[in-house]
Amino acid sequence: MRVLSRFIVAASDARHFPGEDLPEMAFLGRSNVGKSSVINSLLGHKIARTSSSPGRTRTINFFEVRWPGRPKPQIIFTDLPGYGYAKVLREISQHWATFIEPYLTKRASLALCLVLIDSNIPPQNSDQQLMDFLRAVGRRLVVVATKSDRLSGNQLASSLQNLSRTFREPRLLAYSAKTGMGREQLWQEIRAAAAAFSEQRALPS
Repeated sequence: MRVLSRFIVAASDARHFPGEDLPEMAFLGRSNVGKSSVINSLLGHKIARTSSSPGRTRTINFFEVRWPGRPKPQIIFTDLPGYGYAKVLREISQHWATFIEPYLTKRASLALCLVLIDSNIPPQNSDQQLMDFLRAVGRRLVVVATKSDRLSGNQLASSLQNLSRTFREPRLLAYSAKTGMGREQLWQEIRAAAAAFSEQRALPS
């Protein structure tokens, strides 16, 4: 699927968020899980910055996404700060109430939360806590197991089964930004969430 995209804004305060007209797809996960790589893989070019150093994203970065031939953008991708490293966690927690929590709890245009987990490591408590939080506030979510190309078929199946059982998530989507594994399936989830958002907006208040 070919799309066009552009960076809009890096927000470190809820006052800096753009308007809520378009459905937003939020990418969340531990530092170094590959959020930026997944975004770049979906969009087909490097627009989100990747780094070997964990925790470089300290803002919520907004990206417009437009289908070719359409005059206006259809959806927004948002790249949220990673978590899981002590120093990064302390710095982000200081600003959680300022812009991250309001975004996840109050953002009317947030249509889907994409929770990225590393398929190569055991289940992490921080990932479970995030999923529990998102479910508690009524957010629709999809769990994406990144870096799946690093595991053999049997290893990947075992990892997904273990992650699914631990996180009480019946379906995990295996993804590889390197090979494109799971790309079309993830786009299907994103398009479905965007359609549901549009249908909800069209209902009479």
